[in-house]
Amino acid sequence: MRTHAQAVVIGGGVIGCSILYHLTKMGWRDVMLLERDELTSGSTWHAAANIHGLHDSTNISRIQHYTMNLYNRLEAETGQSCGVFQPGSLYLAQTEAREHQLRLQAAKARLYGMNFHEVGRDEAERLHPLVNFDGIRCIMWEPDGGNVDPSGVTNAYAAGARQNGAEVIRFCPVTGTEQQPDGTWIVRTPKGDIRTEWVVNAAGLWGREVAALAGIELPLQPTEHQYFVTETIAEIAAMDRRLPSVADRDGEYYLRQEGKGLLVGAYEKDLRFWAEHGTPQGFGHELFADDLERIEDNMMRAIDRVPAVGQAGIKRVINGPMIWSPDANVLFGPVPEVSNYFCCNGIIPGFSQSGGMGLLAADWIVTGETRYDMFAWDIARFGAWADKAFTKARVGDQYANRFKIHFPGEERAAGRPMRRRGAYDLQKGLGAVFGLNYGWEHPLWYADTPGTEDTDGFTRQNWWAPVGRECRMLRDNAGIIDISNFAKYRCTGPGAEAWLNAVFANTMPGTVGRSCLTPLIGKRGGIAGDFTVTRLAEDDFWIIGSGMAERYHQRFFKAVPLPEGTDFVSMTEAYCGFNVAGPKSREMLQRLTNASLATEDFAFMRSKWIDLAGIRVLALRVSFTGDLGWELHCAAEDQARLLEVLLQAGRAFEAGPVGSRALMSLRVEKGYGSWSREYSPEYWPQEVGLARLCKMDKNFLNREALATTIAKEAREHLVLLALDKDQTDAANADATGGEPIFRGGRGIGRVTSGTYGYTVGTSLALGFVTGAEAGDEVEVMVLGQPHKATILHEPPFDPRGTRLRA
Repeated sequence: MRTHAQAVVIGGGVIGCSILYHLTKMGWRDVMLLERDELTSGSTWHAAANIHGLHDSTNISRIQHYTMNLYNRLEAETGQSCGVFQPGSLYLAQTEAREHQLRLQAAKARLYGMNFHEVGRDEAERLHPLVNFDGIRCIMWEPDGGNVDPSGVTNAYAAGARQNGAEVIRFCPVTGTEQQPDGTWIVRTPKGDIRTEWVVNAAGLWGREVAALAGIELPLQPTEHQYFVTETIAEIAAMDRRLPSVADRDGEYYLRQEGKGLLVGAYEKDLRFWAEHGTPQGFGHELFADDLERIEDNMMRAIDRVPAVGQAGIKRVINGPMIWSPDANVLFGPVPEVSNYFCCNGIIPGFSQSGGMGLLAADWIVTGETRYDMFAWDIARFGAWADKAFTKARVGDQYANRFKIHFPGEERAAGRPMRRRGAYDLQKGLGAVFGLNYGWEHPLWYADTPGTEDTDGFTRQNWWAPVGRECRMLRDNAGIIDISNFAKYRCTGPGAEAWLNAVFANTMPGTVGRSCLTPLIGKRGGIAGDFTVTRLAEDDFWIIGSGMAERYHQRFFKAVPLPEGTDFVSMTEAYCGFNVAGPKSREMLQRLTNASLATEDFAFMRSKWIDLAGIRVLALRVSFTGDLGWELHCAAEDQARLLEVLLQAGRAFEAGPVGSRALMSLRVEKGYGSWSREYSPEYWPQEVGLARLCKMDKNFLNREALATTIAKEAREHLVLLALDKDQTDAANADATGGEPIFRGGRGIGRVTSGTYGYTVGTSLALGFVTGAEAGDEVEVMVLGQPHKATILHEPPFDPRGTRLRA
């Protein structure tokens, strides 16, 4: 066994073997995989192993499409059968919402060249004569859907990795992972120690235990999961072809052919957690006792849809463990707090995602960044606040609602409320409906009646009209927006300016009281973040960024060593804040302070420490609404009192609280981009209008990568679109993000942010297009159907910025 490796992968399931294989495909030969038992132990061996390409997330669809196309190539390359069956998959919609979801997925498939389209009932009955299609509104067909052999796929990845120089060691549990002063790791095993540059935790059911060896706590929780296989069904035995699988997610089961019978699996409401206090070390290929009564309701729905299920006996039942994250997405990426420790844990659709997951993991480890923006998977989306209680509650909700549609902007209640700021009770009393933002309860909108809850759907919901009132109130008078969820940092010391200039692409403000906007550049030259930096004093800077990305951005900040005597600390928990914006915001705030807020004394992009009704605040004259306004940052203990005085002052101006959904509408009216939507490592500065903020005459993080990308012609560009009002009103829907954009029948782009522009009277969308310019007419696939839209020459609200700078 080797004593040194570039990377040690811990876990011999399908994901660990895929990562090992893809590392070798990217040129790393000195890599190893350690498996405590036999390959496929834990969850892999008993998986149903269905494969499908489409997902609500475009980038997850991309990697699932890659995975489905990989298996046959993997077989040919290694000579190891993957047991690939691709008779296709039928997707059924019983409800209007499911129909919207499927039609939107079909539009995305068309844009990205994936094979997924609608078929009529006659064709569906020909494809699967055992299905009763009564009550089905819409049927989609994916010709490449199917299933694979779990052991075959896992061993094919392992064989491919071995062929490329990797070493696979079975029956070799890891007993320790210890980081050394030089950043490398010692992986301890009964067979000897290994020094490695990278540790990759792909330990499946033991992911928590392996992470704990390095002092890392992962929010994971296993559950039991059951499926059964029927005895031979005569109609299937008589066929000379394999039947397609059936995705009847409104029925809350999945179904496919297995041998000459059918396999039926379910995610029942009466779930069972397992191994809450740790996965047993001796567990391997065991199963739990059958408990089909728990999935009886799901079984009956399957029998109603496919009567042959009820006429056949049950051949065998599989009741085995799965391990989940709080949102059912993988915990993926390097752990920000330590170097060179990579996680890939909590995978549910492993055989639909294994290839893409291995590809992206190898991308990240070898090159420092994935080719696609995968923040939805990034381990950094959770922090220490995602404790055991929260994780268990969320996993229970995810399991029981596995096939429930994740609607745009949906906020599930499980495990909440989590972290509450000082103004929470006051906001709740004002009718605030809260969402979750990196563990914090945050006002989304304000209802007329306290206790009102969100409704969910693809169409306009119960919050649509109240959010409009908030927008109009701010544009006509003033509004008070809680911005406490912004990430806030302070950099102080003699090296502060030099360090910030070495991190960010823009030049830091040289005058006390001035602010600047600056991108953070990723490894491939894309936009890894956007920040506002304010110079408070000669060696004192205030930095504001995206709150949900605070842990993500740690990786970038750590990449540039801090000069001696210089500190960089997070102020996010210590400080809260409000944005007071609108044409009457100056007059409203002036009543609370002796500091002059007149433009000649307090110009746009300037800052001051001022007292507001006796409360010390850092006031920045900026506003994400695009309107006249100030950001006011105060100590967390002063938040409730500050809100009270702002509300009191606002009454004279018919001003009041405004939630984050209104802020979304207001910033899109102005054409402002947002991190993780318009700004991400996938996009280059010249594609999003930020090239002017990148100062190539200085050195900064990833400048060389940016020099390469910024010299190229933009692949696409960010535009603002106005959708046909009659069409969107008739559909009672707006774009929300992800909708394809077509022109003349050809896919040219996709929406990144969509909303109704309440104060400009039209439905709007920000998105990326290629081969189209301002003034061109295009089609946006709202609800999967074409809606006419025009690319705007300028934002419909205050295009010259006169109100912003008034």
